Amino acid sequence: MSPGAMDIDSSGKLEVARALQAKLDEAKLHIVEDQNRFDTLQSALAKDPGLISEGVAGTTDPAIVAAEVASQIAYLRNLKFNYLQQKAKDQYVKTIVSDEAPNINAEDNELLRIENEKKKEILSAAKARLAEKYSDVRTLAPLVEQDYNKARSLTQEAAQLASKILDARLTLTRLRQAHPHPRLTIPAANAQLDAQVAEMQELDDELQQVNAQVEEVKERVKAGAREVERLRVERADLEKTVKVGQDEIQDGRVVGLYDWYTASLAFYRALVSLETSHSESENELHLSYAITPRGSSKRKEIFIKLLFVPNSRQLADAEVTGLVEDIGDVVGAHVQANDVPGLIAAVLARARAGA
Repeated sequence: MSPGAMDIDSSGKLEVARALQAKLDEAKLHIVEDQNRFDTLQSALAKDPGLISEGVAGTTDPAIVAAEVASQIAYLRNLKFNYLQQKAKDQYVKTIVSDEAPNINAEDNELLRIENEKKKEILSAAKARLAEKYSDVRTLAPLVEQDYNKARSLTQEAAQLASKILDARLTLTRLRQAHPHPRLTIPAANAQLDAQVAEMQELDDELQQVNAQVEEVKERVKAGAREVERLRVERADLEKTVKVGQDEIQDGRVVGLYDWYTASLAFYRALVSLETSHSESENELHLSYAITPRGSSKRKEIFIKLLFVPNSRQLADAEVTGLVEDIGDVVGAHVQANDVPGLIAAVLARARAGA
């Protein structure tokens, strides 16, 4: 081949290389710009980690982060492929246009293969570690979210408790202003409570006594009502008897004497507290008294049975019930003395004394 032909061939290859270089310049792969943007973002995140929690590049949600990472990995793979493709083209062009052919043999290919295998192993290990990190992130993300929610709830609870503490302090301050010293202490309040309990117990006892007295008064009122009814019946009978007597007796003094005798008898009964008197037989007399002992408001029923010698006024025996003490000697003495009024007076005196 002539030197002129070689120059033409070299100039043609040079033009092809220049055209390829121009195409690479016009391709706008943004490799350098993306590298600068990546470095700027990494330095910003390293200086201020709070930007991650503020939503930089959508890194607040793990799902968004995963999608973003997958997109970036795909983009970087595509970028790497384009870079290797362009580098291969460049090397190929340089090899073609070079004056000296590169000395490439089987040994160099074997070295390149071995080096490539090592890089693949390193890349596989790095991918395994990256996948493990992704798995750890997916596993720990729910736990972190639970801890975050728990911390947020505890923070809200702490804020509420702080607000309640401030309200309680304000209420306590108002109570102190409304109730200045001396204030009622806990021991004094307990003592006052004990005193009130004792007082309530005493009032309860008094109430029970009053209720008992009320019941007693009710019984006495009922007994009085029955007595009034009985007296009303007796009065009606006496009025009938008086009317019959007025028709039979012409002397007008009989009515007056009868009224006087009846009033005297009622006065004597009230004076000696005689309730009833009944002749069981010709020689047996039953007397019933209602005595109120001294120092008491409850009436006591005293029953006296007198036995006489038949057809005489000689007292033969006497029985007394309703007394606590045994008064057999008193009864025996008065029976022996034939002293009926003295016996009744002695029994009534002992009953009024509370015997």
